[in-house]
Amino acid sequence: MNKIFKNEVLDNLKRIHDPSQNNNIVDLGFVKNIEVKNESLFVTLEVPSHRGPSMEPIRKLAEKSLKKLKDISNVHVLLTSHEKKENNIENFEQIQTTKTFETNVKRFLAVASGKGGVGKSTTATNLAISLKLEGLSVGLLDADVYGPSQPRMMGISGRPSSAGGDIVKPLENYGVKLMSMGLLVPDDTAMIWRGPMVQSALTQMLDSVAWGDLDVIIIDLPPGTGDIQISLAQQVNLSGAVIVSTPQDIALLDVQKALTMFQKANVPILGMIENMSYWKCPDCGRVDHIFGKDGVHLEAEKRKIKLLGQIPLSSDLRQSSDSGVPMMISDPTSIQSECYKDVSKELIKLIDL
Repeated sequence: MNKIFKNEVLDNLKRIHDPSQNNNIVDLGFVKNIEVKNESLFVTLEVPSHRGPSMEPIRKLAEKSLKKLKDISNVHVLLTSHEKKENNIENFEQIQTTKTFETNVKRFLAVASGKGGVGKSTTATNLAISLKLEGLSVGLLDADVYGPSQPRMMGISGRPSSAGGDIVKPLENYGVKLMSMGLLVPDDTAMIWRGPMVQSALTQMLDSVAWGDLDVIIIDLPPGTGDIQISLAQQVNLSGAVIVSTPQDIALLDVQKALTMFQKANVPILGMIENMSYWKCPDCGRVDHIFGKDGVHLEAEKRKIKLLGQIPLSSDLRQSSDSGVPMMISDPTSIQSECYKDVSKELIKLIDL
């Protein structure tokens, strides 16, 4: 990239001001990298990690402004933050952890999976409502910053209102309090953030929310073993984790990584749930094991982990999640709902709720 074009980019970005600093993002030193590849422009903005959410509108303004440049087809502006040491599963045991967010919440329960698309969020939603129906006060934290789905599943929309200062109130439906990045940004907005920014967003959803007095917060983790999972284990005294997986071999490969991560973080594994365990024909009653038979059961048995339940496939379950009326509400006597009730009762015993 020639120097003339780089100066043109910088001149363009000088029009973008950070209102809180009363200066443009170039002079503030936020612009760290400018690169052109095949008519696509890539710009990196490095900002303080605690300012991640507040910088998203500025990132979008920069992207919009740069699209006006000639001979550029695509523009990508990335927010990042410098951190001296990356958190990863290899050095996790050497990280000095500081637990925060003790407030008025008695227990924190993580619902996790190794692979996406296994029904983890659906499980977290229905477990939260099932625990509420057992008489507990329940919160639900959607920790999937990149792909938040809980607002849709819980039938909740709108933005959280202020509780004073930087604190916001969680939204509520079906008696469960919810906080999610999906309540703070439009559905079509991609969160173009790197690790430290995500960690900052998670911290704010924990520390800057007026949860009130709760018996338990269910934390719906994103799939995998990345920054969010490790940061959460550092910040919160988790009572335990529930691992959700299909019985498919490919899904179980990633489950093993998730189990290893929680074990290194000294987070108790309360049990595993086999989702999409089988499909039963509503007409003839034939049972098909579409994703394999007893894969999670066998893995749990091998690792001496409790199998909490086996939940069958159901189009009604999918429809209830899409419509914002979870199965525990729409059909509380279904096979799936009965499974969620049994799992909830077991969890109450395991973490002394």
